Parts: sequence; structure tokens; C-alpha cells
Amino acid sequence: MLEALIILLAGVWAGTINTVVGSGTLITFPILLLLGYPPITANVSNNIGLVGGGISGAYGYRAEARAHRPLVLRLAPASVLGALTGAVLLLTLPADSFNTIVPVLISIGLLMVIIGPAMQRRAAQRNLELDRAESRSYESQIALIAGIYVLGIYGGYFGAAQGILLVGLMGILLPIGIQDINAVKNVLSTIVNAVAAVVFMVVAWDRIDWKIVALIGAGSLLGGYLGARIGRRLSPLALRAVILVIGSLALAKILL
Repeated sequence: MLEALIILLAGVWAGTINTVVGSGTLITFPILLLLGYPPITANVSNNIGLVGGGISGAYGYRAEARAHRPLVLRLAPASVLGALTGAVLLLTLPADSFNTIVPVLISIGLLMVIIGPAMQRRAAQRNLELDRAESRSYESQIALIAGIYVLGIYGGYFGAAQGILLVGLMGILLPIGIQDINAVKNVLSTIVNAVAAVVFMVVAWDRIDWKIVALIGAGSLLGGYLGARIGRRLSPLALRAVILVIGSLALAKILL
């Protein structure tokens, strides 16, 4: 009973943080390991369970996401392909293959969150000078799609701090506000988790613990709703500060 309550509360916490910024997996995954679950079972079951929180979080940000529907539709295929690639890698490569690169990716994401506003201002000024204030260069669009695909691979494989990396990448390459970026991030990260979950259910059914899925799913569903209510009330500066604080804690958790 106590174990079930711990997993449920971890799901609520992870769903909330995932919607506001990302890195909820860094809460649920270590807790599952501490409770004695095998790493692959914990990772796969956790991924499936967190889909519920992604759906409720994306729904909470539906107004902002709807305003950028063309952008979401343009990036979604890269997220789908990346998630498929990452899920296959998880089931075929050693479980610790990406452990060394995770801290690097999180550090890069935090750096992108910090320098994103300055990069946006420079890009907007450059486009204005070229009379293209609302357009983006062909190179930046290719870089964005490629980056979304790579982060989809990461999300399908493990996914910790995927949201932070998505916010950092889009913050540099897209001329939109942080709340709009967060809305698009919630949709894309949910797509990645959902696609990976389908792969796991088809190919690795025997590695899924459905008790974990149910508890984390119920908790994250509530957490995603709470996260949307909290995140949408934060100012752009406050939201960036939350991202940096949580991202730094996530990095410290991995390194220590």
C-alpha cells in the first residue's frame, strides 16, 4: 500500500513538472529503481504511464498550442520518427548506453534557455533588416526539424529533461514567446512518449509492469492538469527561472 502511494505521488509530481518545464522522469525513474524494479521495466512502464500527464498538460495549454497548429503539424513527423528510433534503441542497446551523454544534453538545454531571448532578438532584428520579420531562414528550419528529431530519439530512449531541451532549442530558433514554446513543447513531448509507448506495448509487452503504468498514469494525469494551471500563470521571466532551477537540480541528481 505504501509503495503504491509513493508511486502515485511521484506520478503527480512528475506530471506537474513535465508540463511546466520537463524532467519528470528524473523523479519517477529513480524512485522505481529504489523500490527494486529492474531498470528496463521501470523505464518502459514509466514512459507509458507519463503519457497521461502529457495529454492533460497539452490540453491545459490548448489555447497556445492551437495558435501554433501549423508549426506543431510541421514538427510532429520529426518527433514521431525520433521516438520510433529511440524506442528501438532502448530495446536493442545496453541500458546505460546514453548515460554519459545525458548530463551534456541537459547542460546544453539550460544554456539554450539562458541565451534564447538574446538569440531571438538578434534573429528578429536580422529578419527586420531583410524585410522578413515573420520568416525564418531555410537553414534555421532545417536545424529545427533536425533538432526535434534528435530530441525525439532521446525522448524515446529515456526522455529525462526532454522538455528542457525542447524549450532551449525552440527558444533559439523560433520567434515566439516562452509560453507558446512551452505549449508546443508539451504537444511534441507527448507525441514522443505516446509513440514510444506504442512500440513498447507491441514489442516489449513482457517488460511492462501495469501496476506502475496505472499508478503513474493516474498521478501524472492529475499532475499535468495542475502543471498547466501553474505554468500558464507564470511570467516569461519566472518560467525561465523555474526551468533553470529544475534543470540544474536534474543535472545535479544525475552527476552526484
